[in-house]
Parts: sequence; structure tokens; C-alpha cells
Amino acid sequence: MGKRKFSGLEISLMVMFVLIGIVAIALVVLLATQGDAVVKEASEPVCPNIVVGERVDCHPEPGASQQRCLQRSCCWAPVDNNNVPWCYFSTNHGYTVVSKNDQINKIEARLKRMDSPSLYGADIVELSFTAEMQTENRLQFKITDANKPRFEIPHDHIKSLVSSRKGPLNYELELVQNPFGVRVYRASTRKILFDTTMAPLVFDDQYLQLSAKLASDNIYGLGEHVHQKFRHDVNWKTWPLFTRDAFPNGGTHNLYGHYPFFMCLEDNSGKSFGVFLMNSNAMDVTFQPAPAVTYRTIGGVLDFYIMLGDNPEAIVQEFTELVGRPTIPPYWSFGFQLSRWDYGSLDEVKKTVERNRAIGLPYDTQYTDIDYMEHNKDFTYDKVKFKDLPQFAEYMHQQGQKYILILDPAIAINKTLSGSYGSYDRGTAAEAWITESDGKTPLVGEVWPGKTVFPDYTKPSCINWWIDEIERFHKEVKHDAIWIDMNEVSSFVQGSANGCAVNKLNYPPYTPKILDDLMYSKTLCMDAKQHWGNHYDIHSLYGYSMVLATDQAVKKVFDKNRSFILTRSSFPGVGKYSGHWLGDNAANWNDIKWAIPGMLEFSLFGVPYIGADICGFFDDTTEELCSRWMQVGAFYPFSRNHNAQHYKPQDPAAFGASSLLVRTSKHYLSIRYTLLPYLYTLFYRAHISGETVVRPVMHEFYSDPETWTVDRQFLWGAHLLITPVLDACVSVSAYIPDAVWYNYETEERITERKARVNMNLPADKMGLHIRGGAILPIQRPAVTTTQSRRYPMGLIIALDDNKQASGELFWDDGDSRDTVSSGSYILYHFTVFNEELTMQVRHSGFVDPNNLVFENITVLGAENPPSSVFISDGVSVAAVNESSIQYHSLKKVLYLKGLSMQFGKNYTVSWKTVISDFERFDCHPEDNASEETCRNRGCIWNPSNLNRVPSCYYPKDYGYITQSVQQTEGGLIVNIVRNNKYATQRAASREINTLKVEITYLSAHSLRFKISDPAEQRYEVPVPLTLPPTPEIDEKKRMYRVEVSQQPFGIQVIRNSTGTVVWNSSVPGFSFSDMFIQISTRLPSQYIYGFGETEHTSFKHDLNWNTWGMFAKDQPPGYKMNCYGIHPFYMGLEPTGDAHGVLLLNSNAMDVTLQPTPALTYRTVGGILDFYMVMGPTPELVVKEYTGMIGRPVLPAYWSLGFQLCRYGYANDTEIEELYNGMRKAGIPYDVQYADIDYMERQLDFKLDMKNFRGLPDLVDRMRRDGMRFIFILDPAISGNETEPYASFENGKSADVFIKWPAEQGGDFVWGKVWPDIPNAEVDESLDWEIQVELYRAFTAFPDFFRNQTAVWWQKEISDFYTNTMKFDGIWIDMNEPASFVHGTVGGNCRGDPIYENPPYMPPLESKEQGLNHKTLCMSSQQFLPDGTPVKHYDVHNLYGWSQTKPTYDALLNVTGKRGVVVTRSTYPSSGQWSGHWLGDNNASWDQLYKSIIGMMEFSLFGIPYTGADICGFFNEPEYEMCSRWMQLGAFYPYSRNHNGKGNKRQDPVAWDEAFATRSRDVLNIRYTLLPYLYTLMYEAHTEGSTVIRPLLHEFVNDKVTWDIHKQFLWGPALLISPALDKGETVVSGYIPNARWYDYYTAKALDVRGQFLNMQTPQEKINLHVRGGYILPWQKPENNTFYSRKNPLGLIAALADDGTARGFLFWDDGEGIDTDKNGTYLLASFSVFKETLTCSIVNDGLDAADRLTLGIVRVWGTGSFPITNVSIKTDGAAATSLKFDHDPITEELTIDATNGTYWVNKPFTITWM
Repeated sequence: MGKRKFSGLEISLMVMFVLIGIVAIALVVLLATQGDAVVKEASEPVCPNIVVGERVDCHPEPGASQQRCLQRSCCWAPVDNNNVPWCYFSTNHGYTVVSKNDQINKIEARLKRMDSPSLYGADIVELSFTAEMQTENRLQFKITDANKPRFEIPHDHIKSLVSSRKGPLNYELELVQNPFGVRVYRASTRKILFDTTMAPLVFDDQYLQLSAKLASDNIYGLGEHVHQKFRHDVNWKTWPLFTRDAFPNGGTHNLYGHYPFFMCLEDNSGKSFGVFLMNSNAMDVTFQPAPAVTYRTIGGVLDFYIMLGDNPEAIVQEFTELVGRPTIPPYWSFGFQLSRWDYGSLDEVKKTVERNRAIGLPYDTQYTDIDYMEHNKDFTYDKVKFKDLPQFAEYMHQQGQKYILILDPAIAINKTLSGSYGSYDRGTAAEAWITESDGKTPLVGEVWPGKTVFPDYTKPSCINWWIDEIERFHKEVKHDAIWIDMNEVSSFVQGSANGCAVNKLNYPPYTPKILDDLMYSKTLCMDAKQHWGNHYDIHSLYGYSMVLATDQAVKKVFDKNRSFILTRSSFPGVGKYSGHWLGDNAANWNDIKWAIPGMLEFSLFGVPYIGADICGFFDDTTEELCSRWMQVGAFYPFSRNHNAQHYKPQDPAAFGASSLLVRTSKHYLSIRYTLLPYLYTLFYRAHISGETVVRPVMHEFYSDPETWTVDRQFLWGAHLLITPVLDACVSVSAYIPDAVWYNYETEERITERKARVNMNLPADKMGLHIRGGAILPIQRPAVTTTQSRRYPMGLIIALDDNKQASGELFWDDGDSRDTVSSGSYILYHFTVFNEELTMQVRHSGFVDPNNLVFENITVLGAENPPSSVFISDGVSVAAVNESSIQYHSLKKVLYLKGLSMQFGKNYTVSWKTVISDFERFDCHPEDNASEETCRNRGCIWNPSNLNRVPSCYYPKDYGYITQSVQQTEGGLIVNIVRNNKYATQRAASREINTLKVEITYLSAHSLRFKISDPAEQRYEVPVPLTLPPTPEIDEKKRMYRVEVSQQPFGIQVIRNSTGTVVWNSSVPGFSFSDMFIQISTRLPSQYIYGFGETEHTSFKHDLNWNTWGMFAKDQPPGYKMNCYGIHPFYMGLEPTGDAHGVLLLNSNAMDVTLQPTPALTYRTVGGILDFYMVMGPTPELVVKEYTGMIGRPVLPAYWSLGFQLCRYGYANDTEIEELYNGMRKAGIPYDVQYADIDYMERQLDFKLDMKNFRGLPDLVDRMRRDGMRFIFILDPAISGNETEPYASFENGKSADVFIKWPAEQGGDFVWGKVWPDIPNAEVDESLDWEIQVELYRAFTAFPDFFRNQTAVWWQKEISDFYTNTMKFDGIWIDMNEPASFVHGTVGGNCRGDPIYENPPYMPPLESKEQGLNHKTLCMSSQQFLPDGTPVKHYDVHNLYGWSQTKPTYDALLNVTGKRGVVVTRSTYPSSGQWSGHWLGDNNASWDQLYKSIIGMMEFSLFGIPYTGADICGFFNEPEYEMCSRWMQLGAFYPYSRNHNGKGNKRQDPVAWDEAFATRSRDVLNIRYTLLPYLYTLMYEAHTEGSTVIRPLLHEFVNDKVTWDIHKQFLWGPALLISPALDKGETVVSGYIPNARWYDYYTAKALDVRGQFLNMQTPQEKINLHVRGGYILPWQKPENNTFYSRKNPLGLIAALADDGTARGFLFWDDGEGIDTDKNGTYLLASFSVFKETLTCSIVNDGLDAADRLTLGIVRVWGTGSFPITNVSIKTDGAAATSLKFDHDPITEELTIDATNGTYWVNKPFTITWM
């Protein structure tokens, strides 16, 4: 409240006072600044070469001139824009880091000021810097005086926090040392968010300045001001912060609160960060076009908190976690409220109450302003005009209403009419007052009562006095809550009645641009003393401290009742205790508009209980304005109509009972009261997790840039869009975001989305729309909340595109304190899926005394009328009477009325319509379904006209029924029973009628759900996973929530941030029998990736009823052919662009069906269902989280990234030698030579063919001396019918390592046949294959690699071969599915029950009609787990290759003593920990090129980044052009090997012609050039789980074009590869994602982005592009990596749009074991900022022999402006000039550092200008 009307004389006197004051202040300042300060003589300024938008003002006070500027050693450059500083900082200023101490989660440093002129004469020379990584998302850094304490805010909440980092940091902090600066990066993108190096730090005793360049100009927050737009204008806008009693009239001046907090939306990914400067001194904050922010504060310390989030909402949650979560006000406070200043008497108050009661206005609360007091004195009331005030509260209570009164802080020093003023006297005795600078004399000012003193709420004795006064007054005048005003603190005299002393506190050297440019204007002297310190420091904390004291009083007075506080002045953290209103606005159309940005900002600030004075405080309103304001005000969280003294009444009834204003007010207030359960629940969410209530549209739809500036509309939570009329008109331009929306009042779905529309809104209407996907709890409205809380509840369900919805309801008694912490509440969770509403009580700690029921349910968007509706309470199911069901066919709305469902119980409500074709779940996946077999299974037979749609499908209730749900600390335990109304489906597979479901909340981003037989132990996969030791029990930290449906049983996993249901198995068909298990789930979108191993024709799965079998088999890639490995893992994209991953840990034969619902069905023939889900939310994070679970990928040896050659069919060692010589002669890079099984004697493992390959060991030794490496092949099968002793078999037999039949079936070997020939046989290869197998192949035994003794035996055989026969560097293991050339066993007679060879359900596998034992072992063969547990091969077949891989890797390391590499054919989740993989025996055909990209991207998902296909194809002979293009593509396979099959001509690079050899050499030279980058990516995969071959969607998931791309791929984030993949193709149409890209060959930036580009691709070229913002390490290529590793290290720095870039180098000896764990490696970080490339060392443990020197640095995108100097600076050395060349056309800067010796393992900077 503030004064408004003044007489002419008063105005004249005020003007005179201001003029005199200005003159006096000028003189005082002149005197005050003529002190003893010594100003250093100015040095010549060194002016940075920066754009105008990056200038930082060096003369922020008025009067800048060239002379004054140069005196400060600053730069003077006038421009034709007065907003731009003409005087700006040079590089002469700032601080340097003189010492640094790195600790765990903490950095400490000492800073020293550079020698430069002072701005204000009191610079602090030595500063301390402390950075603390407090949580994964929050960083604090503080700068203060190193030698003296300075004022720091004793924040009530922040001081109670402790660091709680529990996972990897989502940010990186870089401390730049000279000059000092701080850069904060987002870890996932390495994008710079906050960079203070753009300008120097200034730290004067009373002038602290820090500037930071920001990642985006989407800036929101900072207050309190009137911001006419929600998004800040960065065109040199300066906003002062200093709490002030001023009118919010649209100017840029400071207002009531002090909020140095803003949020920045980085881009349409939603990623955001917040910046909070915890400083309460007066300050300026300037936003400028760079974009950048500059803080200028005149005291305290620089205490910054940087918070990161994946979306804007997450930033508010982080901020409120820091400063305190918002309070939940009492329920009645959400009712409508009336107030005015100066009713004149209590009689007039009662008249107002009665006339508004009489019109039936929903109305809960009446206020009285200071006019109720005796002469405006706190804790008094006017015994004449308000004589009955003590009874007024009871008068209100009788009608269920409440009464609130006002208190101001200022206490009158004059007496009351009855004598002494007790409140003053008691306060004086308690020494409660703020004093003058002497610390003793109470400071006297003037407010409403006249001369006053001011309570010091920071002082304990004052707080006690305040509590006592409120308690005393409450006993005299009952009231229900407290409104505190004038607490900025406001005074009507300047400073004090005695004026203010001339000193540096009252007249600081620099005064921010606050209102009146005077520190003590309309407040107290700055040198006044308080308990916390000088008023100078804590002025802006006055309201905050008053709130803290009032909160203690409220707790004392109202005891267990909640009550609430409403404050005008506020500071971060106030929302924990209080609400706020937007101050003394006016009745005009501007102020109704500006209220919305104000509310949105206080939502950011953590004060959700917010609103503006409806209809305006000052001035007379109009009925049109007030009607529109009553409409929008009905949706203010704090909804109060309040106006000022002397203006006409504006309560609704004052306009007349029949007025349009009354009609529209009642209408929208009734809607408000209907929706109060929803609003109350939003406040619960705000209280527990910091979610916003009044929500910017941008928070929900951040991927749409149109929403970034929407501030004339707002949301309640996520689901109610409010579009008010804010001008004198009936048409509003409104934005409809990209979702399904329903008109709240008509209930119809609107057709518009993601569009701006003109809404016709007559005088009595506003826009209200419900978002599809919402379930809003409602209650029948009444005129008070006291009454409405007794009425029935209901639900409004608004279905989304997927016909789903969700919501929740929080309910307590509405009035008691601390109901959340005490658990005295009910929390419902509602979901709709598949035409079924689940109403689940998630917490039950309160019983409502009103016997509430859910009465009505409205379903918006119900496409068809229901044939029936059923309600189940878990005990019984009842049909809803037809009279209670209504359906509006035009609106598509279903009404269920009169339901009487008891509040507090669980229910499901289902409405049945005809099942659409795409909603069918196949009940007869086997071939030859018929109506008879279908109906025998209890299923529905109804052939469809659509292709592939199942004719036989499950009824809706087929499956299991939830019997009980038990909540545990870390999850749920659910008992379910089979719905036995349906027959057994497969007689040979026993149904398991009772199942146990265990749901575990593994971590914030992962969960597990396991379904098993509680009565009988079943086989479980013995693959160990790395899981958190304890579950995540804090639901606020979990990214998901889990719900369980009752019938049919199902699990729903919902992403909390978006409400997307990512898994929903509440669909029919769940089956669990002994040898057939099936479960289906709905998918959130059509975008599913993964599942393998099989050949897919696109990366994104085709969901048109496609079924993929999974069973490890020696099967070359082919469409729908199950191949070598098993990976039951997929990644799903959600409509929002979020991603999740799901692993089914089951190793039995299985299949998955993908259907267009979209939905997925798993079928497996054994084991259990053991699902693991990771929540991302980005695709890359999905892989990181998944590999964190299954094991990080192995780090291959450096040499294994070189090119490799192999052939099945080398005739002898001479052929290999000729190939080697030919490659060397051609100069083609080449690191690895292989030998396939040809080198063996009769294909026997560990036996060298001494006839044809006798010279191979010597050849290998020679090659290895030349820097080459050798890899040999091993198959698992061991010949067992040799005529001469065969040590490998005999040793294995003695060690009992081979697979046998169970003892009851004979216990002897399970013999197969593979490659080994029988002794002394001449193989006739012209015979039919089957005959060859029968005649020539030896019996083979198969090692059981699960057994510990097998690993010992295997290592010994490998070791003996290495020692006695031939050296090698890596091992290639093949045929380990395991493959056999006979079916099951020799003779084909599998012992035991034949059901295991042909189970009751046979997945659609290759040759399924021949049984599971086709081309492998009998399923009844017995193996033993490491602990001795026997298992059937039936269960573990798919693990055979997995079980062989680790023993092989361990043997390699132990035998060679080097890291080496293992390549395996058969894989299972976690195989990547030990091996790479090739994509198998492919064909030499064009389609295999693009399919290899898909395969590699899938194995990237599977955690096996070291992968590739056989270049040029294994089977058949390749065409020349195809092989040439394949060599180009294969040069960018991580595992790059040319390999072909027996009987085909050579296809290696020197087997063709000179042109072919040249193309191969050229592209392999590029590969070798970039190997340091590839090796670094492999290291990141090994340590972080990131992908190497990266789908475009992983980096650009917000661009949905990338979701379908599979003919291009990335190396990591930065190298885009767009190969030619078709015959005759010379123009490639490639997609250029939305970033800056450079042509690798020309270094020129592309002029397109976010679109397809036709790229000229002649035969000798593959298209390569480097992404701006990244730095790629490189080396000059050589013939092999042994030599290339010795070359200097080069860098390609491709600059982003903002001129920055960042990259890393990992380097070790290339083959040492566990170098990353031992610390024997180099990790260097490179960054470019402001024409400076910086090398920082993260780890330096390299041996001297492995160190690198710096070579050629290529910087792309440097611009065409001439560069005249390049220099390098290393620690402890002066800058040295470097040779360089700058091409202004390509904008490439080439820097040559080879003339000196600059070690890469030492920090350096390179600067160009």
C-alpha cells in the first residue's frame, strides 16, 4: 500500500526538496570521494578485438569521457548507440590465479589483482576463490577477501544444506588462471553456459563487478521489477535490485523484492541453467546482446550458485531445493478474497461482506487494511469505527469464511488515546529497534502512524517481542492469517528524522541505478545498525527477516493450524513461509497485462502463492476492465480484489447483482472452486519437488520456440491453459501449443495445435483449455471452501493422442500444519490406459470426516460410446447402470454420473468399446491358426481386412489379476494370480497360476521388475550386472513413477517430467507357463531401436506386425534370420524426444513382435521375466546408463584401430607374405594381419599346418618387428577322435571341461562335428556338403566355458601355443554360437525329453521346423555354472559365446602381458566388456553397405562399440566399384577389416589396380590421421559408456528428421560421415543437422543446416564434415600406428557460431593393461574461447617415451578479418610467436608449432589476433 493523492502545495514542496537534495548529494559525493585514495597512473589500455555486444562498461556512473576512460586504462570507442558503452574494459584489468588446490568436489584458489588503475580506490588485492560441486546439478563458487571477513547472508535454509553429490556431475568447471575467469560447461554437450572470461573481475570494497557470457539470450527472472515481457530484452537493459516501496508502473526501477536469480533456456532441447547470486546489497544487473550479464553490487561477496537442468521446470526445482521449497497455504486461502484500504468502518466492511454473500459469490476471506487500527498503530484497533472488531472473525466463521488483518513493521513512538502504547514500551524494553550508527539510539523515521521506530527482526529479543505482540493481539482480536506490508523497509522521511551522516555507507562511491539515485530514499540510513550488520548490507533482507519472525509467531499463535503469511517485500527463500502479491498496481490495461510476467517470475523464484490486486489498487476501475480482471484473477493462485483509499468500491457486488461483471465473476470463480483440488495438488507438488503452479507455457513446450515469448497466457501446472482478455476487445491472439486441447467450457476438442489463433471471447468469456493427457480432480463448488470440501469429488479426463491420461490428487484436512511431513494426507494417482481408469491410493494417512465420494467422471475425447462400464474395488466388479452413462456423440464426451465411489479406496473404472484392429494382441502366433484352435484358447476369432493383423486375439481381461500390492522402501512387491476363466493354451507347458512381481527402484534413472514363480525356483540368467547397492528411496529424485493395474495385471512406468507412459503392460495376453512366457507392452511412440542380432533394413523398427526371432546361430545375415548373438535390449524414443532403454535379461529362445498400436510383445520359451529399464532421458544417456549396468566397453589396443586384412583361403604363408609386401610397397596404412583356420593342421585348434604354413611364425615375427600385429583364429570345438595324441583334447578331457549328457542319460560327451577333419583323409571338396561332413569331419567336443576349470585349461592351451608355436597379439573367436555341422549330436539322436528340442512354442527361427538343435547342440545337453549348478543347454545356449569371451580375454592379457584385442562372433549383453564384434559372414552386395551402418549403430546401443562388417563382403566376389566404396565406408568402421571367403578371388586393396590402391590409401590415411580422436572416443566409451559410432539422433534428438536416418553416422559428436552406398552414385543426399559444419577437405563452413544437401561424391571421395564447437586431435599418418604414434599431435579446432570449441585427447602407451585405472595416461582438455586455444591437463601419468609434442593446429571458422599474430605461452615461459597461415576465403588458420618443443602433456595457450 502506498500514498497516491497529494495537494498542489505538497507537490511543490516535494519538488523543491528533491532539487535541494540533488545539489546536496552532489556536494556530499564530491567531498566523500576526495579522500586519501591513491589512483595508479593509467597505463596504455590493451583493447580486445571484440564485437560491440561484448563490451562491458568501464564507466557505469554518469559523466564518462575519453579522458576519464583512459585514466582507468579502459578503451574508448564511441558508437552511434547511446546504450552501448563507449568506455569499456581493456585486458589490463582483473586478477590472476596465484595458487590452486584441487580437492574432491572442491577447488580453492588464491587470486591477486593485476597492476592497473582503480575504478573507485579501494580494490582488494588478494581474494579467495572457492568452488564446490554441491550436487550433480548445482555448483557454488564464491569470491571474497582472502584476509578479512565480509558480510555474507545468514540464509535460513541455505545454511542448513550439505553437499550431497551422488552421481556424475552434469557440469564441468574450468578455472582460467590468467586472467582469472570461470567457465561452466554442460558436461553432456560441453557447451559453455556461463563464462566470466569476457571481462575482468573487479573487487573493490564497495564495488564488486563480474560479467559472464551466457549460452543463450532466452533469459527469464531477476526481480523485483515490472518486466513488461517475460523473456528479457538483452539490448543493454540495466535493472537495479534494492528493495523499495515504489509503484509498479512499468518503469525499470527497483521494487519490493530482491531476486538476483535468472534462468536461461539454452535451446529447444529444453536444457536450461539458473544463476543465483546470493548477495543482498544494492546492485545493478545489465543484460547485453553478447548475450551476457554484468553484476555490479556495492558490498558483500560474490556467492554464485549455478544450477543445471534438462528443462526449465527442473531449474525451478533446483532453485527451490537450494532456497527452500514453497509452503502449502491452508485450503481456504485458495478461495476468493476481498480487501480495500479504508472501508471507513466495520459497518462498511460488513455491508461489503453481506452484499457479496447475497449475490452468491464464491468468496472465502475478508481483509481489513490499516484503517482498522487506532491511528494506524499496530496491535490496536479503532474503538469507535471498528468497536466490534474482536467479534468480526466469529461473524465470518459462522458462514465458513475467514478474516485477515494487516500489520506494518513500523511502531509509533507516540501514545494511544488510552495512554501508553504498550507495544512500543515493551519493544523499547526489549531493545527491539534498529539503531542509529552508534548502535544504541533507536532510529526514528515516519510511516503511517507518524514518528516511528523499526523492529530489528534479525535480533532474537526483537523476534521474541514480535511473537508476544502478535499473540497478545490475537487474544484480543481473533484473525486467521497475517498480511505484512511496508517491509522494504519503507519510511516517509529520507533516512531518519535526523537525516543521515555523510559517510561511505550512505554515500557509496558507486550508487546503482536505483530509484531516486539515493541509497536512503524512502527508507533508513544505510549506517543504521542491526543484529546481522549494517543496514547497508541487509536492507533488502528486511522483509525476509520479518517473514521469518512472523512465521515463528504464526506457529505460536495458531499452533497446529497452518494459517499463512502474505508479504510485500521478499527475498529468495520467502516462499518457504509466505505468499506475495505484486504490490500497489493501478486500474489500467497495462497492469492487468504485466501481472502475468510478474506471476511467472515469482513462480521461478519459488513463491507460487502469488497474484496481483484484481481490478487495480489505485484509480477507479471500469466495469469492462474489472470484469476481465475478475476473469483472469479467478486463476491467480492468490486471488484478491483490493483497492485504495478514496476510489470507488470495486468488489463484484458493487456493480449490481445483475451486472455482467457479477455473472462472469461468479461463473469463473465457480470454475476456480471446482478446480481447487487440482490447484491444491499443484501446491503439494511445489512443496515436495519445487514444481511451478502458475507455469510458463515455455516450461511445458520448450522445444517450440514460439512458446519462448508467450506471456499473455499461462498454465496451471502442465494441463490447464488460461487465455485471458487483457485489452478492451473481444478477440485475442492466442498460441495453442503442440498437444491435444479441449475447451473447458464446451468440452470439445479443438483442431488447432502448434498454431497462433484468434479467439473470439465476448465480454463474459475467457479462454480455458485442458491439455490432452490430463486427469483433473474436481469438487462440486460452493460459495466457500468450508462448504465445497463437504461436496462430492469428481474427475475430468482429457485423453491425449494415445488415448491415455494421468493425474493425481493430494488431500488433507486443509488446515493442519505439517501434514506432508507427518503423513496425514491422501495421495491418489490416476491413469487411463486402454479405456480403463485406475484410481490408486499411493499414500493413505488421512480419513476425511465428510464421507466424500467420487461422484462424476467426464471423459473428453472418447471416440466411441461404451458398450458397458464396470467398476472394481479390487474385491468385486459391478456394472454401472445405463442411466448413469451418457455419451455425447458430437462432442465425443463420455459422462459417468452418480457413481458414489468411496473416497480413499482404490478403484478401476473400465469402459468397453469394440477392439480396433491395431489394438489386437496375437493369441495364436504359431502358424495355421484357425477359428477352432483360437476359440479353444479362449480367444476371439475375427479375421481382419488388413494385412498381417492377427485374426485370433486375446480378450481384454486375459492374463493375471493383481491380488496384493506391498510397498517396500525401495519398490513394490505384487502378488498376482492367473485369470482361470480361460483355458490352458498349450497343454505341454504347465501354467503357473501364482506369480511374484518384484519392482525395485534401482536408482534415480533406473528400475527393475522381475516376475517369477514364488513356489519353485526357475532358471535365471547368470550374467552379473552392476546395480546400485541400495535402491533410490526418495521419490522426488526418481525420474519415474510406477503404477500397477489390477485386471488385467500390468505395470506402468511413467516419466515424471512429462507424464509419458514409457511402459504399459496393462494389456491382454500376459502368459506364464513352464515353457511359454509372453508379455506385451504399449510403447510411447513408433520409434524403437535395437533388438538383435539380425539384419534390419532400417535403424528404426518397422512396427507393421513384424516378428524377430532371437536364438544364437551360425547363420549369415539375412532378413528375419536369427544370427550369431542375442540382445533383447531396445531404446525407445518418446514424443517429447526423451529416450529410455529396456533390457529383458532372459537367455532362452525368444521372439519379439512389433505392432502399430504401437506395442511390443515378448515371447520366450523359459526362464523368468527380468526387466531392467533406464530412463535416459537422452539417447546417449540411455547407452551410458545401460553400459553402467551391463559393463563398460573394453578399451582396445591402439593398433587394433588400424586397418586389418584377413582371408579364409590363404593357400600358404607365402601368399600372406606377398600380400604384406604388396601393401608396404603401395604405402597403404595397415596394422593387422590375420590367419583364418587355413593355418591350422586339419583345422585343429593350437596345431600349425607344417606343410603350408611352416614359415608363418617367422613371418609373424618379421611383421611384428616392422610394427605390425598378428591375430589368429580359434574355434571352440575340439577334435576328439584323433589317431595320435592331441594335447588340447587330452588335457581338456583330464580337466573335465567338455559338455556332456546328464548322468541319467549316460554322462558321456555330446559329440558334434565342426571344421576339424579326421586324420589322414584327403577331402574331396566337390562332394555335397552333408556328405563331406559325414565322411571327413571328426567328432568334436565342446568346452563348457562356464566352468572354472575350463578357463584354466583354455588359458594353458593359448599360452602353450604362444610360447611354443607362434606369437600373436589378438585372438579371434568364431563358431561360438556354438555351431555344429550336425543337428544336435552325431547321429542326430538327442537324448532326454524331445520337448526341449521342439518346445510347445517355437519362435520363428531359421529352420525352426528342424528344432532348436538345428546346427548346434542338443538342448538337453548339460552344462555347469561356476558355482556347480547344473543347467540345460536349452537355457544357456545363447550364452555360449558370452561364456567363452571373458576366459579368452583374460588368457590374452595373461599370456601376452599386453591389452591386445579379442573379436567374437557370438555375443550377449555385457560381451562388450571384453571383446569387439564383426557383423558376420556377410555377402558382397550393395545392400550390405547401408545395412552395416545399421548393424554398427545397433551394437553401439548394445555396448559393443568396437564393431564393423567384413569390408567388400565375405561371400561371393565383389564388384570393383562396390569394393571401392566399401573401402571408403569401412575406413570409418571402428573395427576396420577387409575379409573374404574361400573360393573367391582376392579383394584386398592391392588386388585390383593402381586407382583402387590409391583410393584405399587416401581414405585410410584420413582414418589414420584421425585415430587419436577415435582412440579418445574409445576411451570415453570405456569410462563413460558413450557411443563411438553414433546415430545422428543421439546428438540432435530434438530434430525428428534424424530419428529416421540410417545411411549417415557420426564418430562421436563431431565427425559426420555421409558415404556413397549405391551403384553409380556420385551425388549423395545427406542431412546436415542444425549446427555449424565444416567440409573436412576444404575447411569451409557449410551454408546450410537443418536440411538435406546434395553432395558431389566422385568415386575417390567420401563426404566428411566436422561439427563446429569441437576440437579433434590428429596425427600425420604412416604405414602403421607404430610409426604414426611417434608423430607430433595436431589439432583441428572447428569453431562454433560463438567462436568456441572444445575437445579432449586420451593417450597412453596404446597397449598397456588397465592404464586408465593405473593412471598411466594423459587426458588433455582443449578449448577455444575469444581467439585463444587452451590446453588443460586433467591427468598426466605418461611415461616419457609416450609423450607427444605439438604439431600443426588448424582452426576453422576464424573469419576473414586478417590475423596478424599468433603466439604460444606455456607455464613459466614468455609468449613465443608461431608460424601461421590464414586463408581469408576458407577462414582457416593454420598454426605450425613444430619449430619448438611444446609438450602436449603440459598446459599451454595459443592466442591469435
